[in-house]
Amino acid sequence: MASIGQLTRPTARLDALARARQRAALLPDCLAEARRVANTVIAGWHGRRKRGIGETFWQFRPYVDGESLSRIDWRRSARDDSLYVRDREWEAAHTIWLWADQSPSMLYKSDVAIVSKESRALVLMLALAEILSRSGERIGCPGVLEPVASRNAAERLALALSHAPVQDTLPELGQIGRMSDIVLIGDFLDTEEMLDNCIGPAARRGIRGHVIEVADPAEEMFPYSGRTEFRDPETGQKLVAGRAETVAADYRQAWLARRETLAQGVRRMGWSFLAHRTDRLASEALAAAHGHLSGIPTAKKAAFS
Repeated sequence: MASIGQLTRPTARLDALARARQRAALLPDCLAEARRVANTVIAGWHGRRKRGIGETFWQFRPYVDGESLSRIDWRRSARDDSLYVRDREWEAAHTIWLWADQSPSMLYKSDVAIVSKESRALVLMLALAEILSRSGERIGCPGVLEPVASRNAAERLALALSHAPVQDTLPELGQIGRMSDIVLIGDFLDTEEMLDNCIGPAARRGIRGHVIEVADPAEEMFPYSGRTEFRDPETGQKLVAGRAETVAADYRQAWLARRETLAQGVRRMGWSFLAHRTDRLASEALAAAHGHLSGIPTAKKAAFS
């Protein structure tokens, strides 16, 4: 995934082993941060709730003619002149796949960002695993971890990632079954054709998908001036701007147009899209993503739809 930045950015592909070690060293801190962020969001968590067979009480609702009389809750019905049925929550586990981009462009962190794009993507991924596993969901990661139903799914995912080879391409989604959810987190600076080839077949098979674009604020705002050299972290190609400020307006327009094209393409396939910057709190993106997965409206609905 190509990206833009200053001379201080990585200028070539890192050795695969060194890159894997670098990511493994980052994971313990990301896991700790993920748990902290998850705990700030989980107070409003009510699970991916729907009516069904289970032991947990969900709600009272009016009795409908034709239903079995044995389902009526007579104690609740005695409070007024209506009959009520006690609904239980559906407790069948759902499979949710989580994936975070590992390409070199994710290493970028400008002076105005809180963390690197890679660090934020891993925190969001592990925080989602933490929250979803607490409600009994199965958590998996394409090519890294088969779905597991465990309260410590976030820890198991972090461990699996620390031992997995770094993959800097979009994931293979052929193994994911219908009616599953997948959350893809990255900068998505691939070509539109690459994204279509990844997302399109999965969407047509009935997989529900959610795309979280993670961007550094400098990538969006382009705060550069004077003579500036930019290097692609994946190809090593260079671009020198004598007066960077003269191309700022055109760059910002092109950046936003690229994002809008990505968002429209994702939504056209029936998936959801969220744009998130690393100078914002991780809890904002987590709450929006969590709300969409659970079907609970959030204040961030305009950003994640």
